[in-house]
Amino acid sequence: MAGISDPFADCGTPAKIKLLCLGTPDSYQDNLLHRTRSLHIEHVSPAKLMRSEISRGRDGSPVADKNTIAALRRWFFARKPDAGFVLTDFPATLLQAQVLDEWLDARDESLDGVAAAPDAPAPVRQHYRTLGLLLETVHAA
Repeated sequence: MAGISDPFADCGTPAKIKLLCLGTPDSYQDNLLHRTRSLHIEHVSPAKLMRSEISRGRDGSPVADKNTIAALRRWFFARKPDAGFVLTDFPATLLQAQVLDEWLDARDESLDGVAAAPDAPAPVRQHYRTLGLLLETVHAA
């Protein structure tokens, strides 16, 4: 699929947009994040929510994964119903993506799109591609 010129074209009310940014930000995601700053929606990252836990745990460990999911769960269910957000660095695993899907279902919400950098985990990219949410971009080789 060709690159997207306006990722917000079909997203409805800007204050309710729900986006994920997976992997290390590339130029597309940097542009996307810059554009979302003007929408006055919440920008969330596990690193911001749990700096102390990250410094104590190892990346990829079951305890770190459990702590990340717990911190994001508290944030997710504490936010106003149907409030928009841009979530970066989460989900980082297929399990986290499936957990996020369950949370969205529990609140009868859905994502508007998912931007994935080339280094985003392939199973997570494929999960959102299968759901039709991955905003495909053309990256130079």
